[in-house]
Amino acid sequence: MFDWFQLAQEKESKMIQVRRYLHQYPELSFEEYHTHDYIQNQLSQLSCEIRTPVGRNGIVATFKGRGDGPTVALRADFDALPIDELTEVDYKSKNPGAMHACGHDGHTATLLGVAEIIEHHLQFLNGNVVLIFQYGEEVMPGGSQEMIDDGCLQDVDKIYANHLWSGYPTGTIYSRAGAMMASPDEFNITIQGKGGHGAKPHETIDPVVIMAEFIMSAQKIVSRTIDPVKQAVISFGMVQAGSADNIIPDTAFCKGTVRTFDTEVQTHVMTKMDKLLQGLAVANDITYTMDYIKGYLPVHNNPNSYEVVKKAANDINLRFNESELMMIGEDFSHYLKVRPGALFLTGCGNPEKDTTHPHHSPNFNIDEKAMKYTVSQFLKILELENVIVSAT
Repeated sequence: MFDWFQLAQEKESKMIQVRRYLHQYPELSFEEYHTHDYIQNQLSQLSCEIRTPVGRNGIVATFKGRGDGPTVALRADFDALPIDELTEVDYKSKNPGAMHACGHDGHTATLLGVAEIIEHHLQFLNGNVVLIFQYGEEVMPGGSQEMIDDGCLQDVDKIYANHLWSGYPTGTIYSRAGAMMASPDEFNITIQGKGGHGAKPHETIDPVVIMAEFIMSAQKIVSRTIDPVKQAVISFGMVQAGSADNIIPDTAFCKGTVRTFDTEVQTHVMTKMDKLLQGLAVANDITYTMDYIKGYLPVHNNPNSYEVVKKAANDINLRFNESELMMIGEDFSHYLKVRPGALFLTGCGNPEKDTTHPHHSPNFNIDEKAMKYTVSQFLKILELENVIVSAT
Protein backbone atom coordinates (compact mmCIF):
# COMPACT_ATOMS: atom_id res chain seq x y z
CA MET A 1 0.00 0.00 0.00
CA PHE A 2 1.11 3.57 -0.63
CA ASP A 3 2.01 5.81 2.28
CA TRP A 4 0.50 8.93 0.77
CA PHE A 5 1.24 11.05 3.80
CA GLN A 6 4.93 10.17 3.68
CA LEU A 7 5.09 10.95 -0.04
CA ALA A 8 3.31 14.27 0.54
CA GLN A 9 5.65 15.12 3.40
CA GLU A 10 8.63 14.60 1.13
CA LYS A 11 7.19 17.32 -1.15
CA GLU A 12 6.40 19.72 1.69
CA SER A 13 9.44 21.98 1.40
CA LYS A 14 8.98 22.28 -2.38
CA MET A 15 5.30 23.11 -1.98
CA ILE A 16 6.09 25.77 0.61
CA GLN A 17 8.66 27.27 -1.76
CA VAL A 18 6.13 27.36 -4.61
CA ARG A 19 3.37 28.72 -2.43
CA ARG A 20 5.55 31.53 -1.04
CA TYR A 21 6.70 32.52 -4.51
CA LEU A 22 3.08 32.74 -5.71
CA HIS A 23 2.16 34.63 -2.56
CA GLN A 24 4.75 37.30 -3.29
CA TYR A 25 3.48 37.84 -6.83
CA PRO A 26 -0.32 37.71 -6.69
CA GLU A 27 -2.38 38.67 -9.71
CA LEU A 28 -6.04 39.69 -9.80
CA SER A 29 -8.80 37.70 -11.47
CA PHE A 30 -8.51 37.49 -15.26
CA GLU A 31 -5.09 39.16 -15.09
CA GLU A 32 -3.01 36.15 -13.96
CA TYR A 33 -0.51 36.12 -16.81
CA HIS A 34 2.72 35.69 -14.84
CA THR A 35 1.05 33.10 -12.59
CA HIS A 36 -0.14 31.18 -15.63
CA ASP A 37 3.39 31.11 -17.10
CA TYR A 38 4.88 30.01 -13.78
CA ILE A 39 2.46 27.07 -13.49
CA GLN A 40 3.02 26.10 -17.11
CA ASN A 41 6.79 26.14 -16.58
CA GLN A 42 6.49 23.88 -13.52
CA LEU A 43 4.32 21.43 -15.44
CA SER A 44 6.58 21.46 -18.50
CA GLN A 45 9.23 19.66 -16.44
CA LEU A 46 6.88 16.67 -16.10
CA SER A 47 5.62 14.12 -18.62
CA CYS A 48 1.99 15.22 -18.57
CA GLU A 49 0.15 16.54 -21.62
CA ILE A 50 -0.42 20.29 -21.26
CA ARG A 51 -3.22 22.24 -22.94
CA THR A 52 -3.35 26.01 -22.62
CA PRO A 53 -4.98 28.42 -22.80
CA VAL A 54 -8.17 26.65 -21.81
CA GLY A 55 -10.91 29.22 -21.66
CA ARG A 56 -9.30 32.60 -21.23
CA ASN A 57 -6.20 31.67 -19.25
CA GLY A 58 -6.55 28.18 -17.80
CA ILE A 59 -4.24 25.18 -17.90
CA VAL A 60 -5.19 21.50 -18.12
CA ALA A 61 -2.49 18.89 -17.48
CA THR A 62 -3.24 15.21 -18.13
CA PHE A 63 -1.40 12.14 -16.91
CA LYS A 64 -2.51 9.12 -18.92
CA GLY A 65 -2.56 5.67 -17.38
CA ARG A 66 -2.12 2.28 -18.98
CA GLY A 67 -5.28 0.61 -17.69
CA ASP A 68 -9.00 1.01 -18.17
CA GLY A 69 -9.64 2.95 -14.97
CA PRO A 70 -11.67 6.15 -14.84
CA THR A 71 -10.56 9.68 -15.60
CA VAL A 72 -10.67 11.86 -12.49
CA ALA A 73 -10.02 15.60 -12.47
CA LEU A 74 -8.60 17.67 -9.62
CA ARG A 75 -9.00 21.44 -9.68
CA ALA A 76 -7.09 24.36 -8.17
CA ASP A 77 -7.65 28.10 -8.63
CA PHE A 78 -4.83 30.65 -8.83
CA ASP A 79 -6.22 34.22 -8.80
CA ALA A 80 -5.77 36.73 -5.97
CA LEU A 81 -7.86 39.48 -4.38
CA PRO A 82 -7.71 43.31 -4.59
CA ILE A 83 -6.42 43.71 -1.02
CA ASP A 84 -3.32 45.38 0.41
CA GLU A 85 -1.63 42.77 2.59
CA LEU A 86 -1.02 43.63 6.25
CA THR A 87 0.85 40.50 7.34
CA GLU A 88 4.53 40.87 8.19
CA VAL A 89 5.74 37.58 6.73
CA ASP A 90 8.97 37.48 4.72
CA TYR A 91 7.03 36.44 1.62
CA LYS A 92 4.53 39.31 1.81
CA SER A 93 2.92 40.44 -1.45
CA LYS A 94 5.15 42.59 -3.61
CA ASN A 95 2.26 43.69 -5.83
CA PRO A 96 0.43 46.66 -4.27
CA GLY A 97 -3.33 46.22 -4.22
CA ALA A 98 -3.18 42.45 -4.71
CA MET A 99 -2.98 39.64 -2.16
CA HIS A 100 -3.52 35.91 -1.93
CA ALA A 101 -6.06 36.32 0.88
CA CYS A 102 -8.05 33.16 0.20
CA GLY A 103 -5.47 30.39 -0.08
CA HIS A 104 -5.40 30.03 -3.86
CA ASP A 105 -1.59 30.11 -3.78
CA GLY A 106 -1.76 27.07 -1.51
CA HIS A 107 -4.28 25.35 -3.78
CA THR A 108 -1.95 25.73 -6.74
CA ALA A 109 1.12 24.59 -4.81
CA THR A 110 -0.67 21.46 -3.59
CA LEU A 111 -1.87 20.49 -7.07
CA LEU A 112 1.66 20.92 -8.40
CA GLY A 113 2.79 18.70 -5.52
CA VAL A 114 0.25 16.07 -6.59
CA ALA A 115 1.59 16.32 -10.15
CA GLU A 116 5.16 15.63 -9.04
CA ILE A 117 4.16 12.60 -7.00
CA ILE A 118 2.11 11.19 -9.88
CA GLU A 119 5.10 11.74 -12.17
CA HIS A 120 7.11 9.30 -10.05
CA HIS A 121 4.28 6.74 -9.89
CA LEU A 122 3.15 6.58 -13.50
CA GLN A 123 3.51 2.79 -13.55
CA PHE A 124 0.66 2.59 -11.05
CA LEU A 125 -1.78 4.71 -13.07
CA ASN A 126 -4.77 2.58 -14.00
CA GLY A 127 -6.79 5.56 -15.20
CA ASN A 128 -6.14 9.16 -16.15
CA VAL A 129 -5.57 12.17 -13.92
CA VAL A 130 -6.62 15.59 -15.20
CA LEU A 131 -5.27 18.59 -13.28
CA ILE A 132 -7.27 21.77 -13.85
CA PHE A 133 -5.58 25.06 -12.97
CA GLN A 134 -8.31 27.70 -13.07
CA TYR A 135 -8.13 31.46 -13.31
CA GLY A 136 -10.72 34.00 -12.18
CA GLU A 137 -12.58 32.27 -9.35
CA GLU A 138 -13.04 35.39 -7.26
CA VAL A 139 -14.93 37.53 -9.78
CA MET A 140 -18.12 36.62 -11.61
CA PRO A 141 -18.69 35.16 -14.13
CA GLY A 142 -15.67 33.16 -12.95
CA GLY A 143 -13.30 31.07 -14.97
CA SER A 144 -14.87 27.65 -14.46
CA GLN A 145 -17.67 27.94 -17.03
CA GLU A 146 -15.30 29.28 -19.67
CA MET A 147 -12.98 26.34 -19.10
CA ILE A 148 -15.89 23.89 -19.21
CA ASP A 149 -17.08 25.42 -22.46
CA ASP A 150 -13.56 24.92 -23.83
CA GLY A 151 -13.64 21.21 -23.01
CA CYS A 152 -11.72 20.86 -19.75
CA LEU A 153 -14.14 18.13 -18.61
CA GLN A 154 -14.13 16.20 -21.87
CA ASP A 155 -13.77 12.48 -21.06
CA VAL A 156 -13.66 13.27 -17.31
CA ASP A 157 -15.74 10.93 -15.15
CA LYS A 158 -15.48 12.68 -11.77
CA ILE A 159 -13.96 15.85 -10.34
CA TYR A 160 -12.73 16.86 -6.89
CA ALA A 161 -11.43 20.10 -5.40
CA ASN A 162 -10.02 21.33 -2.11
CA HIS A 163 -10.31 24.66 -0.34
CA LEU A 164 -7.87 25.48 2.44
CA TRP A 165 -9.94 26.86 5.31
CA SER A 166 -8.64 29.03 8.15
CA GLY A 167 -11.83 28.56 10.16
CA TYR A 168 -11.02 24.87 10.73
CA PRO A 169 -7.94 23.53 12.57
CA THR A 170 -4.95 22.15 10.71
CA GLY A 171 -5.13 18.41 10.20
CA THR A 172 -8.89 18.26 9.62
CA ILE A 173 -10.99 17.57 6.54
CA TYR A 174 -14.55 18.86 6.18
CA SER A 175 -17.22 18.18 3.59
CA ARG A 176 -20.90 17.31 3.32
CA ALA A 177 -23.22 15.53 0.92
CA GLY A 178 -25.62 17.63 -1.14
CA ALA A 179 -25.77 21.39 -0.61
CA MET A 180 -22.60 22.83 0.91
CA MET A 181 -22.15 26.40 -0.39
CA ALA A 182 -24.65 28.98 -1.58
CA SER A 183 -25.30 30.91 -4.76
CA PRO A 184 -23.82 34.42 -4.25
CA ASP A 185 -26.09 36.84 -6.14
CA GLU A 186 -25.54 40.60 -6.40
CA PHE A 187 -28.02 43.44 -6.78
CA ASN A 188 -27.84 47.17 -7.54
CA ILE A 189 -30.88 49.36 -6.93
CA THR A 190 -31.44 53.03 -7.72
CA ILE A 191 -34.50 54.95 -6.49
CA GLN A 192 -35.31 58.12 -8.40
CA GLY A 193 -37.22 60.68 -6.37
CA LYS A 194 -37.34 64.48 -6.40
CA GLY A 195 -34.76 66.48 -4.52
CA GLY A 196 -35.08 69.81 -2.77
CA HIS A 197 -34.24 71.79 0.33
CA GLY A 198 -34.10 69.89 3.60
CA ALA A 199 -36.25 72.58 5.23
CA LYS A 200 -39.11 71.87 2.80
CA PRO A 201 -39.39 68.06 2.64
CA HIS A 202 -43.08 68.35 1.62
CA GLU A 203 -41.96 69.71 -1.73
CA THR A 204 -39.74 66.70 -2.41
CA ILE A 205 -40.05 62.98 -2.93
CA ASP A 206 -37.35 61.86 -0.55
CA PRO A 207 -35.51 58.82 -1.99
CA VAL A 208 -33.50 58.39 1.22
CA VAL A 209 -36.58 57.69 3.33
CA ILE A 210 -38.00 55.42 0.64
CA MET A 211 -34.72 53.53 0.36
CA ALA A 212 -34.68 53.10 4.14
CA GLU A 213 -38.22 51.72 3.98
CA PHE A 214 -37.20 49.28 1.26
CA ILE A 215 -34.16 48.05 3.21
CA MET A 216 -36.22 47.41 6.33
CA SER A 217 -39.04 45.73 4.41
CA ALA A 218 -36.62 43.51 2.52
CA GLN A 219 -35.60 41.86 5.79
CA LYS A 220 -39.11 40.43 6.05
CA ILE A 221 -38.67 38.52 2.79
CA VAL A 222 -36.48 36.01 4.59
CA SER A 223 -38.12 36.09 8.01
CA ARG A 224 -41.76 36.03 6.87
CA THR A 225 -42.03 34.63 3.34
CA ILE A 226 -39.51 31.76 3.24
CA ASP A 227 -39.90 28.39 4.94
CA PRO A 228 -37.70 28.56 8.08
CA VAL A 229 -36.06 25.21 7.25
CA LYS A 230 -34.74 26.72 4.01
CA GLN A 231 -31.83 29.12 4.02
CA ALA A 232 -31.55 32.60 2.55
CA VAL A 233 -29.66 35.79 3.33
CA ILE A 234 -30.22 39.35 2.09
CA SER A 235 -27.44 41.76 3.03
CA PHE A 236 -26.95 45.39 2.04
CA GLY A 237 -23.30 46.32 1.70
CA MET A 238 -23.54 49.84 0.32
CA VAL A 239 -26.05 52.71 0.56
CA GLN A 240 -25.29 56.06 -1.06
CA ALA A 241 -27.33 59.26 -1.34
CA GLY A 242 -26.73 62.99 -1.29
CA SER A 243 -23.73 65.18 -0.61
CA ALA A 244 -24.92 67.82 1.88
CA ASP A 245 -26.74 67.88 5.21
CA ASN A 246 -29.50 70.27 4.12
CA ILE A 247 -30.28 68.97 0.64
CA ILE A 248 -32.62 66.09 -0.09
CA PRO A 249 -31.10 64.33 -3.13
CA ASP A 250 -32.85 63.22 -6.28
CA THR A 251 -31.63 59.63 -6.05
CA ALA A 252 -30.57 56.97 -3.59
CA PHE A 253 -28.50 53.90 -4.45
CA CYS A 254 -27.82 50.62 -2.72
CA LYS A 255 -26.08 47.36 -3.51
CA GLY A 256 -25.86 44.06 -1.72
CA THR A 257 -25.94 40.30 -1.93
CA VAL A 258 -28.48 37.47 -1.76
CA ARG A 259 -27.38 33.96 -0.75
CA THR A 260 -29.55 30.90 -1.40
CA PHE A 261 -29.14 27.16 -1.90
CA ASP A 262 -31.80 26.42 -4.50
CA THR A 263 -33.22 28.18 -7.55
CA GLU A 264 -36.81 28.36 -6.27
CA VAL A 265 -35.80 30.36 -3.20
CA GLN A 266 -33.45 32.46 -5.33
CA THR A 267 -36.29 33.36 -7.74
CA HIS A 268 -38.67 34.01 -4.84
CA VAL A 269 -36.29 36.52 -3.23
CA MET A 270 -35.64 38.31 -6.52
CA THR A 271 -39.39 38.53 -7.28
CA LYS A 272 -40.28 39.77 -3.80
CA MET A 273 -37.62 42.48 -3.92
CA ASP A 274 -39.02 43.74 -7.20
CA LYS A 275 -42.60 43.68 -5.88
CA LEU A 276 -41.56 45.72 -2.86
CA LEU A 277 -40.06 48.32 -5.16
CA GLN A 278 -43.17 48.31 -7.35
CA GLY A 279 -45.32 49.01 -4.29
CA LEU A 280 -43.06 51.82 -3.14
CA ALA A 281 -43.15 53.29 -6.64
CA VAL A 282 -46.96 53.39 -6.65
CA ALA A 283 -47.22 54.72 -3.09
CA ASN A 284 -44.55 57.40 -3.43
CA ASP A 285 -44.51 58.40 -7.11
CA ILE A 286 -40.90 57.29 -7.58
CA THR A 287 -39.22 55.31 -10.31
CA TYR A 288 -36.54 52.71 -9.77
CA THR A 289 -34.11 50.35 -11.47
CA MET A 290 -33.00 47.00 -10.10
CA ASP A 291 -30.07 45.13 -11.62
CA TYR A 292 -30.13 41.62 -10.17
CA ILE A 293 -27.11 39.50 -11.10
CA LYS A 294 -27.35 35.77 -10.44
CA GLY A 295 -24.10 34.40 -9.07
CA TYR A 296 -22.41 31.04 -9.20
CA LEU A 297 -24.56 27.96 -8.82
CA PRO A 298 -24.75 26.52 -5.29
CA VAL A 299 -22.14 23.85 -4.54
CA HIS A 300 -23.92 20.48 -4.37
CA ASN A 301 -21.62 17.54 -3.64
CA ASN A 302 -22.48 14.19 -5.16
CA PRO A 303 -23.35 11.82 -2.24
CA ASN A 304 -21.13 9.00 -3.56
CA SER A 305 -18.19 11.34 -4.10
CA TYR A 306 -18.70 12.74 -0.61
CA GLU A 307 -18.37 9.20 0.75
CA VAL A 308 -15.08 8.85 -1.13
CA VAL A 309 -13.80 12.07 0.46
CA LYS A 310 -14.87 10.85 3.90
CA LYS A 311 -13.28 7.41 3.49
CA ALA A 312 -10.07 8.93 2.13
CA ALA A 313 -9.70 11.15 5.21
CA ASN A 314 -10.41 8.27 7.57
CA ASP A 315 -8.01 5.93 5.75
CA ILE A 316 -5.09 8.35 6.09
CA ASN A 317 -5.99 9.18 9.71
CA LEU A 318 -7.11 12.76 9.20
CA ARG A 319 -9.93 14.01 11.40
CA PHE A 320 -13.04 14.11 9.22
CA ASN A 321 -16.06 16.24 10.12
CA GLU A 322 -19.25 17.17 8.34
CA SER A 323 -19.09 20.76 7.17
CA GLU A 324 -21.72 23.26 8.15
CA LEU A 325 -23.82 24.86 5.44
CA MET A 326 -21.85 27.87 4.21
CA MET A 327 -23.27 31.03 2.67
CA ILE A 328 -20.12 31.72 0.67
CA GLY A 329 -19.98 31.04 -3.06
CA GLU A 330 -17.56 28.96 -5.16
CA ASP A 331 -17.58 28.52 -8.92
CA PHE A 332 -16.46 24.90 -8.53
CA SER A 333 -20.24 24.41 -8.50
CA HIS A 334 -20.29 24.70 -12.29
CA TYR A 335 -18.05 21.64 -12.66
CA LEU A 336 -20.39 19.70 -10.36
CA LYS A 337 -23.32 20.60 -12.59
CA VAL A 338 -21.61 18.73 -15.45
CA ARG A 339 -19.81 15.88 -13.66
CA PRO A 340 -20.25 14.15 -10.29
CA GLY A 341 -17.71 15.08 -7.67
CA ALA A 342 -17.16 16.85 -4.38
CA LEU A 343 -15.48 19.82 -2.75
CA PHE A 344 -13.75 19.37 0.60
CA LEU A 345 -12.16 21.80 3.02
CA THR A 346 -8.72 21.27 4.56
CA GLY A 347 -8.27 23.04 7.85
CA CYS A 348 -5.32 25.46 7.91
CA GLY A 349 -6.14 27.41 11.05
CA ASN A 350 -3.46 27.42 13.75
CA PRO A 351 -3.59 30.08 16.50
CA GLU A 352 0.10 29.57 17.30
CA LYS A 353 0.97 30.54 13.73
CA ASP A 354 -1.63 33.33 13.54
CA THR A 355 -3.46 31.62 10.66
CA THR A 356 -7.03 31.86 11.92
CA HIS A 357 -7.89 35.21 10.31
CA PRO A 358 -10.96 35.03 8.07
CA HIS A 359 -10.68 34.64 4.33
CA HIS A 360 -10.44 37.92 2.39
CA SER A 361 -8.82 39.58 5.41
CA PRO A 362 -5.61 41.61 4.84
CA ASN A 363 -4.12 39.55 7.69
CA PHE A 364 -5.03 36.18 6.16
CA ASN A 365 -2.42 33.44 6.08
CA ILE A 366 -2.39 29.64 6.09
CA ASP A 367 -0.63 27.02 8.16
CA GLU A 368 1.49 25.60 5.36
CA LYS A 369 1.48 22.16 6.99
CA ALA A 370 -2.09 21.84 5.71
CA MET A 371 -0.83 21.47 2.15
CA LYS A 372 0.64 18.00 2.74
CA TYR A 373 -2.72 16.91 4.18
CA THR A 374 -4.45 18.13 1.03
CA VAL A 375 -1.98 16.29 -1.20
CA SER A 376 -2.35 13.02 0.69
CA GLN A 377 -6.14 13.43 0.61
CA PHE A 378 -6.15 13.97 -3.16
CA LEU A 379 -3.91 10.95 -3.78
CA LYS A 380 -5.99 8.71 -1.55
CA ILE A 381 -9.10 9.80 -3.46
CA LEU A 382 -7.41 8.79 -6.72
CA GLU A 383 -6.58 5.41 -5.20
CA LEU A 384 -10.14 4.86 -3.97
CA GLU A 385 -11.45 5.81 -7.40
CA ASN A 386 -9.20 3.11 -8.93
CA VAL A 387 -7.21 5.68 -10.88
CA ILE A 388 -4.07 4.60 -9.01
CA VAL A 389 -3.70 0.91 -8.23
CA SER A 390 -2.15 -0.11 -4.94
CA ALA A 391 1.55 -0.87 -4.87
CA THR A 392 2.45 -4.47 -4.17
